[in-house]
Amino acid sequence: MCGIVGYVGKRNSQDILIDGLKKLEYRGYDSAGVAVYTTDGLQVKKSKGRLAVLESKLGEKPLSGTIGIGHTRWATHGKPSDENSHPHTDNSFKFSVVHNGIIENYISLKEELIAQGHVFVSETDTEVISHLIASLYEGDIVKAVQKAVSRMKGAFALGVLTEYEPDKLVAVRLSSPLIIGVGEGENFIGSDIPAILEYTRNVYILNDGEMAALTREGVELMTLEGNFISRELFHVDWDIVTAEKAGFDHFMLKEIYEQPKAYRDTMGARLDESGKKVVLSEVGMTPEQIRTIRQVHIVACGTAYHAGLVGKSVIEKLARIPVETDVASEYRYRAPIITPATLVIVVSQSGETADTLAALREAKRCGERVLAITKVVGSAVAREAA
Repeated sequence: MCGIVGYVGKRNSQDILIDGLKKLEYRGYDSAGVAVYTTDGLQVKKSKGRLAVLESKLGEKPLSGTIGIGHTRWATHGKPSDENSHPHTDNSFKFSVVHNGIIENYISLKEELIAQGHVFVSETDTEVISHLIASLYEGDIVKAVQKAVSRMKGAFALGVLTEYEPDKLVAVRLSSPLIIGVGEGENFIGSDIPAILEYTRNVYILNDGEMAALTREGVELMTLEGNFISRELFHVDWDIVTAEKAGFDHFMLKEIYEQPKAYRDTMGARLDESGKKVVLSEVGMTPEQIRTIRQVHIVACGTAYHAGLVGKSVIEKLARIPVETDVASEYRYRAPIITPATLVIVVSQSGETADTLAALREAKRCGERVLAITKVVGSAVAREAA
């Protein structure tokens, strides 16, 4: 899991990129970097280590420009190093890419590009993307990205810049989270809403197989095939404080100490004025439908799965309904017994966990009711469970 951010507007992009990366550092912290279009062309600064290392470098030699992309990395292909850090460029240094995800066929693409004369300097799958886009560019960065993506297999979110079109930022989503922030005379991309929340509360949430072309003047949404999309903006109304570490050294410490308050806030918002009746208006099920439930499947990954184990104990104790807990990556393959009286509860902190999303879709394909528990409003899990 990595975090990406991007900006195009009138302000100095470096400051906005670093601020956004601080909000996304929980997604990866073994290296970080930014690419900014300056008066000297496309410039990249990146380094192994925490974001503070990159900040120190930029403090000594800042990058000045009004469009840029940034990345904080959790290594998948290639060890943590300066060379493997994002953003990655092609040999001409005219194209730059940040990437969250995995390109499954990067080896075959890399071999093809090497045969064409491309020289690689990292061990990553991401560097292949920048070279591939450069090889397909014919004067239109959007079309070049579309052609490149059509040849890539895997899960990815991308932010792409080229020196040839220095007023445009291209974003792509396929099975990895990405949102578009819309401001006045400026626009943003981010892996998560907190990355851009200080600057705008109006966002487009990209769905799988969609992309966007951002300029200072506006945002064009389209499919990966180039068909334009019209969509209403989503207004974020939750407090920016929830995206901050609030003085704690780590997000984990913050979350540990916040548990009593988080529990009170969550439960308090679901009780009526008397404090005796539970109100679940967002669930979309009538009291009669809820009474028909005779079995519950809780599906999740990682720590969310362990939360599901606690949920199993509580539901069985209080409701006397049998509950099964499943690791999401295995749920589809064990052919679970699902009946019209089954409720599937998917749990995902980010709301974008790929295996949990796949399990959700399988349950809905079987015609079952799905309830999602997530921390992120507007995430894929929240939208698709509705």
